Amino acid sequence: MTRGLVLCGWLTLLRAAEAAPSPEVGRLAAEVRPLGWVAFSARSPRGDWDIYAMRPDGTDVRNLTNAPETEDFYPLFSRDGRQLLYRAMPRGQTVSGNDYGRQGRPMLARANGAEAKPLGEDGALPWATWSPDGRQLLTLQPRGFAIVDLATKQVVRSFPRGGFYQQPTWSPDGRAVVGVSNGFDTGWSIARLELATQRANAVSVADCCTPDWSADGERVVFSRRRPHGGENGGYGWTELWQARPDGAEPQLVYAEAGRHLYGGHVSPDGRFVLFTGNLREDGDPAHQGAPMGLVRLADTPMIAEDADLRRAYPQAKSAPVLVLPAGHEPCWTAAEAPGLSR
Repeated sequence: MTRGLVLCGWLTLLRAAEAAPSPEVGRLAAEVRPLGWVAFSARSPRGDWDIYAMRPDGTDVRNLTNAPETEDFYPLFSRDGRQLLYRAMPRGQTVSGNDYGRQGRPMLARANGAEAKPLGEDGALPWATWSPDGRQLLTLQPRGFAIVDLATKQVVRSFPRGGFYQQPTWSPDGRAVVGVSNGFDTGWSIARLELATQRANAVSVADCCTPDWSADGERVVFSRRRPHGGENGGYGWTELWQARPDGAEPQLVYAEAGRHLYGGHVSPDGRFVLFTGNLREDGDPAHQGAPMGLVRLADTPMIAEDADLRRAYPQAKSAPVLVLPAGHEPCWTAAEAPGLSR
């Protein structure tokens, strides 16, 4: 991909996000604009991946890492919004749609990207996720889970992975982890693991991924593919869903015909959810990433109007979707630290 094509694609997506919205979308944008910052990875005009931040309405986009020699991806704000965890690998390597949490080396920076430093070599701290207090990281390795003290870099606890194999996320109260598991007689299930008891339960089984907790820990948002004989060669499209951590009360969040929806991330106040959507699988990090979007959870369940989806979900609403620039694995904080001068 040439630099000119990358720049053209980037500017086109930014202009699309900035185009005059409908009144309903305009109201949605106004609601979310003051609610902190969203971090995401995206192609820079140079063609490499950097970590960006923007207001939740897609404005005030800024490059946090600006590192032309590396591919920077998978940003995670600490829950207080003061620290930024991400991964970096030499430029020219391809970000995997499934294994990105194991690629490259882990990096730690202030929330605005300043004072970035490595936390280990390539492959260190795979799938690292923040503890609620920002003092520890939980990692998922082939031999099992490990909790690492951030100050000393020492493992303070380890335990079997119990079928979990990627995308773990530590709960806001620190008592549980959700992630992708193959421990329920099928692959690609979303499961919860209670840290005190080591008991695991399925949240949703088969063809699910990219889970995230609501801020109060009462719901889990995740992607779930609904096979359909007449859609996408019978493969179907991936939809955004939510359920209680014990798997009760599963409910559609949002579905489109013609796009896979991944990377769901709930806003800090629990009222909105971010996602990415693309024709290609896994959020398409190998190319440009996918256009991000945002909806109100109060408007859900909702669909982009389509005859098949209407038959599948007759009670779903049609409601505004805020279109955002292209990116991968967005993360939201209510803190203002990402916008501070470096």
